[in-house]
Amino acid sequence: MQKTTATQAFCQAVRAMPVRLQHEALALGEEEQGRVEELRLRTGWPMTALLPEGERALGGAPVERRELEQLLEIASQASIHTVLDQVRRGYLTIQGGHRIGLCGTASMEKGQIHTLRSLSSASIRIARQKKGVCTPVLDGLCPEGRLADTLILSPPGQGKTTLLRDLIRAVSWGEGCRPQRVSLADERGEVAALFRGVPQLEVGPRTDVVEGCPKAQGLMLLLRAMNPQVLAVDEITAPEDVAALEMAAGCGVTLLATAHGAGRDDLERRPVYRALMEKRLFHFCVQIERSGETRSYHIEELR
Repeated sequence: MQKTTATQAFCQAVRAMPVRLQHEALALGEEEQGRVEELRLRTGWPMTALLPEGERALGGAPVERRELEQLLEIASQASIHTVLDQVRRGYLTIQGGHRIGLCGTASMEKGQIHTLRSLSSASIRIARQKKGVCTPVLDGLCPEGRLADTLILSPPGQGKTTLLRDLIRAVSWGEGCRPQRVSLADERGEVAALFRGVPQLEVGPRTDVVEGCPKAQGLMLLLRAMNPQVLAVDEITAPEDVAALEMAAGCGVTLLATAHGAGRDDLERRPVYRALMEKRLFHFCVQIERSGETRSYHIEELR
């Protein structure tokens, strides 16, 4: 039987692990492989799989520290020095857009994390493209045939990045609206997942991506260098992110962003987001609710 795209993504991500752990993960049935969101490796404990209904131990032997070191060696293609910039931020993006999160003992230099040593745990997040998830909200967010300033809002793990990616793809292609040039500040490489300069997840033909630098700096670089019509960013977290978005809005650029929050009231209680709301940078807010593997979207007009 031909593997589904979701299962293919799982199998591709698993290849970054040592052989023993690969066999253990691949022992899952194909249906379950396609549903796994993350694989978790913790020293001294069996590997677990994160599924929509929760985290489940796979029942194998406990993960050893040397296996975490092997994971990093395989993921970096035996060139750990080439990925140190990512490792010091606690994660590594591999081919296919899958993201390996790392924990261990931080080695500090001049008050900054220089690298991680004595790895203690890792998470392998399976990257899956879900084209068409923006279809239910696209018409509502493009009232005049082009995307309006939009903030995507939900608690962690509800699908903000997935919806953001699909909106970028649709706007870049001109699906349901006029095609527009999109510039994406992808600090952690989770949206486009560049690998050797090539997006591993489709973000459209009119999309330019900068990753690996703080969001505020990335936004300003894109604003100066790429003449965007839409400026996109995942997870506003700091006052400097808000300041950068405010400057971009003053230049006539449409904003598309995500933020952690349970709702509009939650945003207005938190200082960073309260400033964001007071500045009225966004026309629409999309709130995501998830029940198992089903997501629903609610559009609220902010202005």
